[in-house]
Amino acid sequence: MWTELDVYHADLENISTESALKWERFRGKTVFVTGATGLIGQTVVGAIVYSCAKRNINVRVLALTRSYEKGKAKFENLLKSHHNLDFIIGDVRSLPKIDEKIDYIIHGASVTESDAFIKHPVETIKTSLEGTINVLELAKQKAVTSVVYLSSMEVYGSPHVKAILTEDDLGDVNPLSVRSCYPESKRMAENLCISYASEYDVNVKIARLAQTFGPGIDREDRRVFAQFARCAQKGDDIVLLTDGSSERMYVYTMDAVSAILMILLEGGSGEAYNVANKETYCSIKEMAEMVARVLCGPKRSSVVIKNNARENVKYPPNHYLFLDTTKIESLGWIPRVGLSEMYKRMTDTTF
Repeated sequence: MWTELDVYHADLENISTESALKWERFRGKTVFVTGATGLIGQTVVGAIVYSCAKRNINVRVLALTRSYEKGKAKFENLLKSHHNLDFIIGDVRSLPKIDEKIDYIIHGASVTESDAFIKHPVETIKTSLEGTINVLELAKQKAVTSVVYLSSMEVYGSPHVKAILTEDDLGDVNPLSVRSCYPESKRMAENLCISYASEYDVNVKIARLAQTFGPGIDREDRRVFAQFARCAQKGDDIVLLTDGSSERMYVYTMDAVSAILMILLEGGSGEAYNVANKETYCSIKEMAEMVARVLCGPKRSSVVIKNNARENVKYPPNHYLFLDTTKIESLGWIPRVGLSEMYKRMTDTTF
């Protein structure tokens, strides 16, 4: 398991010493995490359990998982040495009754793979909206201290002009595109959050995450960043199904987790925060070329552009997504890991 590797423990140690995080606020509290077996969710769980144990802070973490076996496999090492992690077995679309007191909620359950947006758009929407309503209803019933919803930079859609995007900028999303099931449902979920904050005084905040990756991704992950890494490791050509001109930002998993926790503990109710590493901004083609150069396997990979119209329907239209991160930085957040190092750490622990 990747959680046994040095890079993971180094990440945990680094976040546990993050001075901008007020770990003491978790003392005697219970944290509920949805999407807990996903990449971000399991990293959130690990960070809270490890950092609080190091400080002798008695926190309890409830991790939502659809099967006990999957949860046990994902958190095997944490379960060996920590007894404050428990599983809630169920689906975010039909949450089971939870009798325990809950103080904080991190809502990360979501469909994330582009293939699913095309093949299962209705399920993608239902997971976002039904899941978010269920979580917000739970937050209202339990009178939780704080909720953070994990949204996406895709709420900004596909801007065709290069500009710095603040949290107040409006998105450019085509509602008649099937692939828009993901960004449109994220946008509606954000509005649900704001509506619950306004009508029911639920203290909910929003983290708009750039594409996030690092150690712990699934070996069979079909997202573009993982496909690039697999090809480079094998020495196969990196084939782009678009022209590769879209430009966007990224963020390392543990950097994203530190931002999520800062927003949870320090963010303003009803506020959204862009989370991205400005130093990672590049085009898809530039990223592919960097991966081919940095992660060369038995032979150097070449970047081949096929721009297949039938295949590229699962990717967003050409766009420029440069996120202004001033707001999250004002809470004390500093991203630590750049794009090439993100790839190195991911491949060292996955492929």
